[in-house]
Amino acid sequence: MAQIIPFKAVRPTADKVSLVTSRSYDDYGATELAAYLEFNPFSFLHILNPAYVNQQKIGFEKRFKAVQHKYQDFKKDGILIQEDKAVFYLYEIQSKSHTFTGILAGTSVEDYQNNVIKKHEDTLQYRVELFKDYLHQTGFNTEPVLITYKDDSDLTHWITAKKKDHPIYEFSTTNKEKHILWKIEGDAEIAWLQQKFQEIGDLYIADGHHRSASSELLYEEDKHSGNENLNYFMSFLIADSNVKIYEYNRIISDLNGHSKEDFIRKVAENFVIKTKKQELWKPKHKFEFGMYFDGEFYALRLKEEKFHFDNVLSKLDAQILYDTVLKPILGIEDLRTDDRIAYIPGTKSITSIKELVDNGEYEVGFMLYPIDIKEIKAIADENLIMPPKSTYIEPKFRSGLVVYEL
Repeated sequence: MAQIIPFKAVRPTADKVSLVTSRSYDDYGATELAAYLEFNPFSFLHILNPAYVNQQKIGFEKRFKAVQHKYQDFKKDGILIQEDKAVFYLYEIQSKSHTFTGILAGTSVEDYQNNVIKKHEDTLQYRVELFKDYLHQTGFNTEPVLITYKDDSDLTHWITAKKKDHPIYEFSTTNKEKHILWKIEGDAEIAWLQQKFQEIGDLYIADGHHRSASSELLYEEDKHSGNENLNYFMSFLIADSNVKIYEYNRIISDLNGHSKEDFIRKVAENFVIKTKKQELWKPKHKFEFGMYFDGEFYALRLKEEKFHFDNVLSKLDAQILYDTVLKPILGIEDLRTDDRIAYIPGTKSITSIKELVDNGEYEVGFMLYPIDIKEIKAIADENLIMPPKSTYIEPKFRSGLVVYEL
């Protein structure tokens, strides 16, 4: 049984919400970031990157404290306001091709520890500890963990009906998305949602493994402080069928000493290879892989008869590519730390892979077929861990829209 709670969120005033909210800080290049900071004094980026001109000259602790001070300035100036009571939110993101709708709530650290909230990705300890320190110093988080739940007809009907209410926000952004937020504050509705998620049962992290692990670490360090907000972390709960999963493609800088002929011969041991020449080809089915190499595209089809799959992880395309090509042929041992490999999300055109290989920066690129949500859940159910950069999942949340204070 999953526990969810309402919380006293901090959020922008309605007249400034489109100016305050931003994409994730990491999405901005240096030039674009500087432009937003220069021309928009209300941007949440000012909080995330205070005194940005001198950011490289200060350590993490001072920077995190500066974030906290800037956050308090935004509250004092009335740019950000706090709810009078604990609430849930219904949140919808409309892009050109997809509409995502889910519920913003606090989810339980104990559920995370007890595997009621299930994981499928490993974490890097230094990143977990760094974000834990960030949460401790700043006292807030504005990026919810993306969590999926199994589709439920009652919940779907409730969401459809709730969207007929008047929202507290409805605004568009420069990346051509529309964002709508409804407040859920009635005691009966809150109790019904809590009961519904207890009935739904297990939840699955889709995106945000480091954020949830950092929240757990902070909880373990400070759980005797009496701060009940540490018992939960903010999550965006969305139905399994409503997430959009893209692949992460791979590009490698060299052939690990192999000649072109030797490399193709070794790949052909496990794959049927068809030359596609200049056709911008990408996989259409599981066990298919695209390859761009030496100015041409290739279609690779796994010789399934050669393999015995022990579990759901061994059948994962990203794992198969690692086991058959990246590690034994190209010598990529650690997918997280080897600087010979880079990753391109499936949201980008495969022409970006072609360009990187053609200009000599990389030697070969591989295109994968997207993972299904059923595969992700099966891996989590078996307590297995997917290879790094196996999925690029949408929706992505806007920073500064809703803030969870610790």
